[in-house]
Amino acid sequence: MFILPALILLVIFFFIPFFYTIILSFKDYSTDIYNPVFAGFSNYVTLLKSKEFYSTLLNTFLFLLMVVPFLAVFPLVVAIFINQKIRGINLYKVLIYLPVVVSIVVVAIAFKWLYAQEGILNYFLECIGINSIGWLTDTRFALFSVALVTIYKGIGYYMMIYLSALIGVPKDLYEAADVDGANEFVKHLTVTIPHLMPTIALVVTVSSISALKVFAEIYVMTKGGPLNSTKTIVYYIYERAFENLDLSMASAASVVLLIVIMLFSIINITFFENKRYKL
Repeated sequence: MFILPALILLVIFFFIPFFYTIILSFKDYSTDIYNPVFAGFSNYVTLLKSKEFYSTLLNTFLFLLMVVPFLAVFPLVVAIFINQKIRGINLYKVLIYLPVVVSIVVVAIAFKWLYAQEGILNYFLECIGINSIGWLTDTRFALFSVALVTIYKGIGYYMMIYLSALIGVPKDLYEAADVDGANEFVKHLTVTIPHLMPTIALVVTVSSISALKVFAEIYVMTKGGPLNSTKTIVYYIYERAFENLDLSMASAASVVLLIVIMLFSIINITFFENKRYKL
């Protein structure tokens, strides 16, 4: 009885849409949006033949490669530093975590101003004799510029996950490493990282899922441009469903995204579990 309210919410807002999306992916809305007909696997066949879909999939994986390695490593370094006995450490924790509580829309708008042609970043570049860069209008820089926003938002969140895991590392192992004459780098390499392998797996998995599902930053900053260089799979789904009213293709792309996320999660967890046992 206690979990019934939460269960009802899950059924209404998760399970029903989840299964209904799978059903929609096997229907055709091109002739009549109110009376779709069964189309079998034709939506998936069309999707897998679409060059635009593969382009968005490539952009998504490039975005993942830009974001995930940094969010897996840098927050760990910050957490190890923050975990030391430093004066005013609580202030540092608040300042680093502050971007997490700020709305992603607000952060994206702020970065859009920074990236503007006459924005602060280009102003500083011109001050040191470098020509201004089209951070969001140049296909070479647009995806990277959006990735920086995701990284900025994620550092504090993953730092807190690592901090909570660092508390559980036995102190006597660090003392034993001190006795053996190990320096700080060796201590963290031989003690901290092996004990944090499950947490690293969690961070890599969660950040990978977040990168594969990125939408708000793209929508606010570039809307998939320039020349579709920042169009990711979730923005492609949004565009298909709500701009083109092609619900069947959007649903099929959603199911493909689900499969991709499941595969990434399984690979990440399996890899880090094997590394944990070897260490």
